[in-house]
Amino acid sequence: MSQLPAAQAACATGSLYLAIDQGTHASRALVFDARGEIVAHGEREIGLARPQADWAEQDGEEIVASVHAAVARAADSLGPRARDLAAAGLSSQRASCVCWDRVTGAPLSPVFSWQDRRMHAWIDALAAHGDDVHRRTGLFLSPHYGASKLRWALDHLPAVREALDAGRLAWGPMVSFLAFRLLKERPLLADPQCAARTQLWNLHRRDWDPELLHLFGLPAGCLPASAATCQHWGKLTCAGVEVPLAAVNGDQSAAVFAFGWPEAESAYVNIGTSAFVQRALTRPPGHVPRQLTGIILAEGATSVYMVEGNVNGAGAGLEWLSAQLGIGDLTAWLPAWLERPAPELLFLNGIAGLGGPFWQARFDSRFVGDEAEPWAKAVALVESIAFLLQANVEHMAPYVPELSRIRVSGGVSRLDGLCRRLASLNDVPVHRRDDPEASARGIAYLAAGRPAQWHVGAAEDVFAPRDDAALRDRYRRWRALMAEATGV
Repeated sequence: MSQLPAAQAACATGSLYLAIDQGTHASRALVFDARGEIVAHGEREIGLARPQADWAEQDGEEIVASVHAAVARAADSLGPRARDLAAAGLSSQRASCVCWDRVTGAPLSPVFSWQDRRMHAWIDALAAHGDDVHRRTGLFLSPHYGASKLRWALDHLPAVREALDAGRLAWGPMVSFLAFRLLKERPLLADPQCAARTQLWNLHRRDWDPELLHLFGLPAGCLPASAATCQHWGKLTCAGVEVPLAAVNGDQSAAVFAFGWPEAESAYVNIGTSAFVQRALTRPPGHVPRQLTGIILAEGATSVYMVEGNVNGAGAGLEWLSAQLGIGDLTAWLPAWLERPAPELLFLNGIAGLGGPFWQARFDSRFVGDEAEPWAKAVALVESIAFLLQANVEHMAPYVPELSRIRVSGGVSRLDGLCRRLASLNDVPVHRRDDPEASARGIAYLAAGRPAQWHVGAAEDVFAPRDDAALRDRYRRWRALMAEATGV
């Protein structure tokens, strides 16, 4: 994919770029130089509450405080160089949403995590509208997205209804709430990627869809205005320095830019709490059945589109199995276990709901086979992550250029055994940089004006595909079981 012309900011040698990456478990602030190298870092962990089955909530004030703390720590590390901060970028959990008071900025609801599925039964009743919703939004009808949770807040939280009646209600993507709280201008704006994750944003009109608001029973006038990914969003204060916020994006879409300008022949796989495989295009992909489509960059005349498949039970699946087995740090054992001859055991992985290409909010996750040893279950779960990613790759193949390589990032990608399996299943090399901060590096690249030289010469592991007939046979058996269980 050749980079389209853009009005790129001049990257002076001394310029620094602040990247704020607000994730599920922590808020991070990293400072990059003009070559994409990290020069400072700050982090603050945050909580995630599960008050009921299928519920997942976070505290909006805690998240705002955690961002301030992370930025302050990074700024302390910079010292006098804080005055060299030229721009900032903000990436956030895409499908998390919240309601807040547009006058005071106070949250009126919990932050509804992307993992929250409390409205799954209500969403199921809209199944007849699924194809229309998909064609409008590029998203498959799912309780993971924001619309149904905003409806729940309207129905169950008196503070939300009172704010609506008083003309003070704002709601939408969490990144919009963060921009409102962090920037002195207090803008009400939403970027294309996070706006889309509400399932209320029309991909073709690039704005909120009145018919979708009507479908979900939501009033107009409370959502942020649609904005470009890269524009002047406002100014935030860091160590007494006013820094322009120049780029806002979802965490997974920002991660595609961690390597610089995306390659059309590469699949970008980020594996953290959840996992995503994305293919970037400079043309609209059209309707792609059972996959997600969207815009990961909008800046002037430049647009980058994506075709995406997702896996909910990646790191979340490993956390679940750790609790099931009573093993505190399962990941410490996995490298050695993944080197053993693999068991015949299979795992049908619907932890946190099945994403693409199956799309079932409730699924009975289960092991299939006789092995009961912890190591065998752990390997089967890791292989299920590879198999779910592979199912997505196969589904999107007719709509994207032929695959030449896979670029992986995210904490779970540190498992060599997982990378080798992805390479062998796809018969292409898997490239991995030792970079757990892909989202932050990607949003810094956009905030810096997409410099031509970005993170060049970074160390990279390359996993060549192997002729692994046993692995392919396990995948075929797993795929047949999933087809039987889901009809897909």
